[in-house]
Amino acid sequence: QVHMVESGGGLVQPGGSLRLSCAASGSIFSIRAMGWYRQAPGKQRELVATATSGGSTNYADSVKGRFTISRDNAKNTVYLQMNSLKPEDTAVYYCNVVASTWYGPSKDYWGQGTQVTVSS
Repeated sequence: QVHMVESGGGLVQPGGSLRLSCAASGSIFSIRAMGWYRQAPGKQRELVATATSGGSTNYADSVKGRFTISRDNAKNTVYLQMNSLKPEDTAVYYCNVVASTWYGPSKDYWGQGTQVTVSS
């Protein structure tokens, strides 16, 4: 089993910043990728940013230049620094980990989600 604990969401004014954190723990053998997805009310879940174990990153066009994903591999933790936030960034943000455990092959694991609200 892989457990994830997310933190850092909240209410922020437009133009403000937030930093999300997600720590993975449990019977992890290796992590292939870690990332963030978001889901706004009435919309499908969408990719925000991902980072592979090799250091490659990928961002949604809507957040490029504003958000930065980073990893601390020693701590199995992924961060999302969000700057210049806009009201359209309001959503529940979910941490995603692609990991293999001592008991099974690679698969996706999801955090419980953290609310980010951008509003004046």
